[in-house]
Amino acid sequence: MIKIVAKSVIKNEQIEKYLRLAKELVDKSRKEEGCISYGLFQDINDSSIFTFIEEWKDEEAINLHNNSEHFTRIVPLLGELRVGNGEVNLYKEI
Repeated sequence: MIKIVAKSVIKNEQIEKYLRLAKELVDKSRKEEGCISYGLFQDINDSSIFTFIEEWKDEEAINLHNNSEHFTRIVPLLGELRVGNGEVNLYKEI
């Protein structure tokens, strides 16, 4: 199992748009083969910070996800709504 934690700071005036796009990404990603869990979380202390926390069966499932229609369409749009660069970390279970 591989866990992905992807954190972004979103421009305050773009949060509503971000949430609409992110909801579509979450809904479609959860239906993918190899997806164990996929959720979006908002920081309790700073409402402009959002983090995707994902669990995938293996690297093959992640590669399929990263090349899916919804990922390649939505992720660049989400990137336009960020302040600076996001942070993405991958973790393996030990």
